[in-house]
Amino acid sequence: MTQTIPRTELRIARSALSGLRQDLIKDAFAIRPLPPLSSGHPLMRRAPERARRYVGWLPHAALSACAFYVMAQSVILVPDDMSLVLALLSGVPLLLTMFRPVGAWWLSFGASAASGLGLLGLDQMVGWPWPIPLAISHVLVMVVTAARTRPRAAAEIWLLTALLAAAAEYFDADSRYTSDSVQVLFVSGLVLCAVVTGHTLGESKRRIAVQESVTVEERSRRTTLEERATIARELHDVVAHHMSVIAIQAEAAPYRVENPPEELTKSFATIRENAVSALTELRRVLGVVRADDSDTDTDPEAPQPTLATLDSLFVGVRAAGLAVDHVTTGAVRPLPQGVELSAYRIVQEALSNALRHAPGSTARVEVAYVLGGLGLRVVNGPPTKAVPPSPGMGHGLLGMRERVTMLNGEIRAGAREEDGGYEVTVFIPAPEAAPPETAHETAPPEAPAAAAVPEA
Repeated sequence: MTQTIPRTELRIARSALSGLRQDLIKDAFAIRPLPPLSSGHPLMRRAPERARRYVGWLPHAALSACAFYVMAQSVILVPDDMSLVLALLSGVPLLLTMFRPVGAWWLSFGASAASGLGLLGLDQMVGWPWPIPLAISHVLVMVVTAARTRPRAAAEIWLLTALLAAAAEYFDADSRYTSDSVQVLFVSGLVLCAVVTGHTLGESKRRIAVQESVTVEERSRRTTLEERATIARELHDVVAHHMSVIAIQAEAAPYRVENPPEELTKSFATIRENAVSALTELRRVLGVVRADDSDTDTDPEAPQPTLATLDSLFVGVRAAGLAVDHVTTGAVRPLPQGVELSAYRIVQEALSNALRHAPGSTARVEVAYVLGGLGLRVVNGPPTKAVPPSPGMGHGLLGMRERVTMLNGEIRAGAREEDGGYEVTVFIPAPEAAPPETAHETAPPEAPAAAAVPEA
């Protein structure tokens, strides 16, 4: 116990000296120009457009004005030959803070030491151990140095200033004049605490803003990946269905013709083998995507929704409190299953967004079968009730864009200027789906039942 305490104190002292050397000694006179105000500064945002390039240099102008003020005060208070010396010792460090803040503080500290120890030969009537202009300059230099360095340096320069004041009073204990050390230390300590607090709060806000930006990006990336996994699962079902049909048709085709050539039989056998192999690989690669979706309420064996099942979607949405009108224009025709599925999901997500962000509004769904593709338009009015907070939401458009991009379509989404509602417009190029091949009314008696095809 007796050995731990000295070692701990020695470790603390070494750490403090190391921090002092790193903050105030290492590269103390390295040039660090004071940058102009950033475009995000409140003064820059409030200033007129033409005056912003001048407003950005306000800190430099303020420091220059303060430097010339203390120099003028030095000439007024000290009318003898030392006025010029005092003016330079007060003004130069303050101007130097715009380029070398730590070096400027050391220069001001040296001037304060020379004044406090009586090396300048000034009349103590103008202030002791700091003459009034030098006291103002030293406090301002401390503030600027603390604002431009790490918060730990503020405590270090204040402690060194306090040691200087104590040394000055010790070596000149018989002075007939009242010391101004307490006033200088109190004012500088108060201002430095305010500067460090503001600097720390500003740094914390910047870190929080960066973290929020990273969180939003990660959430968007995660939402995109989840939507892509959903699309992959749905495409897995669509492709598996068609590949199963191909395998069954390839196996049954030779029995629809009497005495088929051997080459034709081998070709159909090869088609079926490739289809079954593709189904097996599809199940191996994408089966895990379907297995990971165990938390959904969708029946894994249920058929994928299409535009023909929109009415059941509207029933659920109306039950949730959103009035929906549905209009279909053009000649209804069969479309590829992937287009039907994506169109259904886009309408579903648009109505879900309307329920979340525009409660009490009405929505209109327009489905247009046009030449060369399918058009969708989902419009909802402004909310008529209080919008509840929905943390983690706001990424439904990512899924829509993923689906539309996958199908080489176009999507536009945004607020409506007319009534403050929201509109989603989508066009998906889609050729007319080929009608399903019908089987012959009578099959040859020797045609066997289709062999089982592995499920994907």
